[in-house]
Amino acid sequence: MNHLHKHFTLTVVFVCLSFAALRGQHSGGAVHLKMNQVQVIGSHNSYKIGIEKPLMDLILAERPEAKGLDYAHISLTEQLDLGLRGLEIDVLYDPEGGRFSHPKGLDMLNAQGVQAMPYNPEAMKDPGFKVLHVPDIDFRSHCATFKACLSDIKDWSQSHSDHLPIIITINPKTSGLDKPGFAKVIPFDKKVLDALDKEILKVLDVDHLITPKQVKGKQKTLRKAIVDKGWPDLAEARGKILFVLDAGKDLTDLYITGDEAYARPMFANTDSENPHAAFFIMNDPIEQEKDIAARVKQGFMVRTRSDADTREARTGDKRRFEAAIRSGAQVITTDYYLKSLSPNKDFEIVFDGKYSRCNPVFVKSSACELK
Repeated sequence: MNHLHKHFTLTVVFVCLSFAALRGQHSGGAVHLKMNQVQVIGSHNSYKIGIEKPLMDLILAERPEAKGLDYAHISLTEQLDLGLRGLEIDVLYDPEGGRFSHPKGLDMLNAQGVQAMPYNPEAMKDPGFKVLHVPDIDFRSHCATFKACLSDIKDWSQSHSDHLPIIITINPKTSGLDKPGFAKVIPFDKKVLDALDKEILKVLDVDHLITPKQVKGKQKTLRKAIVDKGWPDLAEARGKILFVLDAGKDLTDLYITGDEAYARPMFANTDSENPHAAFFIMNDPIEQEKDIAARVKQGFMVRTRSDADTREARTGDKRRFEAAIRSGAQVITTDYYLKSLSPNKDFEIVFDGKYSRCNPVFVKSSACELK
């Protein structure tokens, strides 16, 4: 083999190997994926039970724009059974317990002579993080405490040990409605963030998680690990859970500042050049499609939304979903993974009858099938 021929052959081999790494590696007909080379449907505010109609009517009479609150979910376990692998949980700090035990919405119904749906204040009495959407008016949850939500997810995961990784977005609630008699929400600070981490680790062992430290490995930073090495193989990530902190810049900076060891259990939604950059929340796939696609191609993971505030479901508009698919965002969240949940019983976000698939940005669907 002459020198020119040898050089050409090595170049072709290198290009082919690089292309295989980007698109997913093939061996004997099988496709070996990394966990970022999958696209899944998830739910937004996954814990939420709908506001009962009499209370919703009272809210709309005062604030017509509040119709965006009018949606509901099946339980977390039922969502996981269905095939969803993205969840979102809102958390509120309640260090003494009982802060959210007596929602003002119940008093509003009583004042109208309306019998409220059953409500159990006992579930809210213990100290710890509570899970609800808007204190006092949108307060019903399939799991009233963060610990209960995590326990439900853990139990399901352990019973389905080969599942695709479950990605859970955590949204700290730092404010409520500033009205007389309404519950005051405690702001988050470093102490509260530390308590949130501890609550996760009380329920879930580190071995059950995909953490920043695990993904960073021996690389200098998490960002460098993502760009140079990539995410864990999907086979290694099966049966595990990944948490993402979805907070504002100040709270996110507080969470990651000083964490040079990457010891915290949650990934942080930070800017793309930050050493902790790995997973981004980019909720408008129409406005952000190009930016999402660019980050996905760099190796990062992204969560986006196919619908918001019930708007798309009321008009049948799937442009956001179509943009989300094109972008390659790995998690696409919706309030309408079932038609029965939509206002007109006709709007559904799903991949050809499935809730997960090989990410078409990396792998042709004809060459890949997930189980």
